[in-house]
Amino acid sequence: CIIYKLMKAEKKQFFFNNINEIKGVGKKLTSYFKNKRIEKIKDIIFNFPYSDTDRSKISKLDNLEIGKINTIKVLVKKIYFPRIRNLPNRVICEDDTGKIEIIYFNSREGYLRKIFPINKYVIISGKVNFYNKKYQITNPDYVTTIENKDYVVKNIPKYNLTKGINEKKYRIICEQAINNLPKIRDWLSDQFIKSNRMIGWNEAISRLHNSDDSKNNQSHSFRRLVFDEICANFITLSKNRKRIKRKKIAKSFKKINSSRIIKNLPFELTNGQKNALEEINNDIKSNERMFRIIQGDVGSGKTIVSLLSIANVIEAKYQCALMGPTEILAQQHYNLALKIFKGTNFKIEFLSGKTDTSKRKIILDRLKNGDIDLIVGTHALFQKKILFKKLGYVVIDEQHKFGVKQRSELAKKGGDNCDVLLMSATPIPRTMMMSLYGDMDISKITEKPLTRKKILTLSKPEKKIDELWVYLEKQINIKNQIFWVCPLIEESKILDFSSAKKKFDLINKKFPNKVGLIHGSLSKDEKDDVLKKFLNNKISILVSTTVIEVGIDFPNANLIIIENANKFGLAQLHQLRGRVGRGNKESTCILLFKEGLSKNSIQRIKILKKSDDGFYIAEEDLKLRGFGDLLGYQQSGIKTFRFADPLLHQDLFKLAEHFILNQNENINEKKFDFLLKLFDKAEIINVNDF
Repeated sequence: CIIYKLMKAEKKQFFFNNINEIKGVGKKLTSYFKNKRIEKIKDIIFNFPYSDTDRSKISKLDNLEIGKINTIKVLVKKIYFPRIRNLPNRVICEDDTGKIEIIYFNSREGYLRKIFPINKYVIISGKVNFYNKKYQITNPDYVTTIENKDYVVKNIPKYNLTKGINEKKYRIICEQAINNLPKIRDWLSDQFIKSNRMIGWNEAISRLHNSDDSKNNQSHSFRRLVFDEICANFITLSKNRKRIKRKKIAKSFKKINSSRIIKNLPFELTNGQKNALEEINNDIKSNERMFRIIQGDVGSGKTIVSLLSIANVIEAKYQCALMGPTEILAQQHYNLALKIFKGTNFKIEFLSGKTDTSKRKIILDRLKNGDIDLIVGTHALFQKKILFKKLGYVVIDEQHKFGVKQRSELAKKGGDNCDVLLMSATPIPRTMMMSLYGDMDISKITEKPLTRKKILTLSKPEKKIDELWVYLEKQINIKNQIFWVCPLIEESKILDFSSAKKKFDLINKKFPNKVGLIHGSLSKDEKDDVLKKFLNNKISILVSTTVIEVGIDFPNANLIIIENANKFGLAQLHQLRGRVGRGNKESTCILLFKEGLSKNSIQRIKILKKSDDGFYIAEEDLKLRGFGDLLGYQQSGIKTFRFADPLLHQDLFKLAEHFILNQNENINEKKFDFLLKLFDKAEIINVNDF
């Protein structure tokens, strides 16, 4: 029994061995592979061909295609080894229709004599050139004997490679990995595989490397791998959820302050806000730790909900922390908290990386002694030196770029008795919710407050841009502020997009000393300085790249102009549009576009002009652009799936969800541990090595 277990473990360990354990992979090749993030044997197994090279037809020498790969069967006649340095070695070959030279640079004489035996037929495959009135193949990809022709004369898989590794070398290495693949006992039952028209795991991997299956994301073998990956993701989220939502001391409160605040608000909470607040309050009162996300469209009132729940936690005699992604947004949250909590005896402080050293020391001492009820700030709140006496609630704003692992680490910081609420202004389509946030409880605020005015969205061809200058001057005269968004920082010779720097120079000439510029290449301090000038009305126009899409309130900004609007996704355009209309005046968004738009671009602009519902827009964006291009997904670095696509594989997501939910509670079976490690999920939930 012990020997069987050891053999089983050794089989599985094969996948996680370093690639230098494959014959022929030394230090140099290992470093090349590292550039492609191929370090383990499993990385080679999961690096599927994207196409193939057709070497299947043997051509006669009078029928060669110059500049293309040809496969020939020829008789070796002579080999010339020049004694003059830097001249190439030449092998003269022929068939019954003509002659060809095979050229080698820096090759050994013994090696060439071995692979080109005189008066013997060989198979050669490589790119044909025509030089000095002769056909040539320089450093052919393959040279082999007639007996071994089946290895060459075929469609050969083509992989994404890196400098230093050619197709022939990679094929030898890849075939070693695939041919030595251990026969793994499938983690899915035969009955499940059969009833869902799947195939076994080993067969799927073999077919993905040796057929056209890898190029078809709906092939049986590709779908099998997709299902496994989705299962690994769902299991990870399920385990993460169990680990985070452990037992805690229930917090007790009577909503005294929050009820008074709600009565004094100059507006009525929407049904979505009321429902979200009720869900959060129930979590705080429960004996299970809260780990919840509020999803709300731009301007839906998530922050008010979080502050009302903070009032309840403070009433329960716990400290709270509210974190924003930037200093300026955190400062806005702090100012709103002071306004909302006016009339209470709450002790509120602000902390960021710029806080004066002496003041910082006082704040840290007061936090440690429990003299602060609510601390608002940036990520500086979670530095190791910062200690709380009784932290019971953490609220994180704009967290949509955190992955599962980061969420896990975040949940640890508050301790076992600390509830965690995350907020995101990026609407996520229904088809993606489980795959991204399956370890969290989800609250959605879909309506906007009644006081929030609709933004008029217009489109205009860029050739009519001169018509805007008079309109801009009128806006400035009535003290309105303007965003002007460009897709690039600097002018590009390759991309025909407008640049922020060039546009800043143009607008600054027309409206001197009234224009600011912000883009991703500026330092954090430089960005904050420009944003503060805009917030304090020291400048009227802010020329920017998309760095302004995160939720800062500029109440006097009532016009946004987006250049090359057709180059942005729907969800991103909606986020940008949400930068205006936060005051009490009507606002306008103008989409500038070049002529000759694609059907998709026209459709995007039509959808945006028709709707301001972020969730509807996110769904439409997913349909038009696909999962991998959705706002904040690829850019965020948290790409959850390598093979699965929630749009293309919706049926498999539903099947996997049903499959996981119907497993028994103890889902920590060894067969699934291997699956998690295979898809790089194990480290997230601390699955032990075998």
